[in-house]
Amino acid sequence: MRKFRQPIYDREHVLLRDWLVQKRIAARLTQRDLARNLGVIHSLIGKVEKGERRLDVIEFVAYCDGLDANPNELIELIRTENRKVQES
Repeated sequence: MRKFRQPIYDREHVLLRDWLVQKRIAARLTQRDLARNLGVIHSLIGKVEKGERRLDVIEFVAYCDGLDANPNELIELIRTENRKVQES
């Protein structure tokens, strides 16, 4: 059974952060652009991308909206990666 609360540097959180950065870059947004879209200070985006700050589920959905990204895509990616790990 997986732990409920995991460290921010575990595999799944790294996957989350990498996905968010890739989506931001694909959207051709700087951290400042995304922060402006979300109505937050730009340092928050940097902290999320470096793993210094977690997002709760409501923030995650808003973050995805700011990126025009589908949050379900990441959820499915994490599930797929978890199945791979369990099978190995």
